[in-house]
Amino acid sequence: MAKENFHYLWKDRKRTFLGLPWSFTVYYLTEEKLICQRGFLNIIEDEIDLYKITDKRLILPLGQRIFSCGTVHICSRDVTLPEFDLVVKNPRQLMELLDQYVNQARDHYGTRGRDLYAPPFPQHDEEDTDNSD
Repeated sequence: MAKENFHYLWKDRKRTFLGLPWSFTVYYLTEEKLICQRGFLNIIEDEIDLYKITDKRLILPLGQRIFSCGTVHICSRDVTLPEFDLVVKNPRQLMELLDQYVNQARDHYGTRGRDLYAPPFPQHDEEDTDNSD
């Protein structure tokens, strides 16, 4: 599918000094993917399926808050990009959009966050560790 055919729900550039978008990193959000495009001459584009996102964290340092910016830290089950940060303007808006569309994608694929993790190790009973005869 050509990139022009995507319907972007949200688009922003990485914010740098004073919250200005002076960067060659662009973020896109579609109904199914979060796309991170970096570079000027050599462009690297990473895509993460929304249902693979396992955790999000909002980081709002004072310097970024002054300029209405913040960092959204994303953890995912993606092999190429398991963790990354998005430094954007209006990060709470992005968090709400991600919540909405991650849940939609999980419903579509029939997965939940707990389905993306391996099962826990079996618990040993106290009786098994007792060596008294």
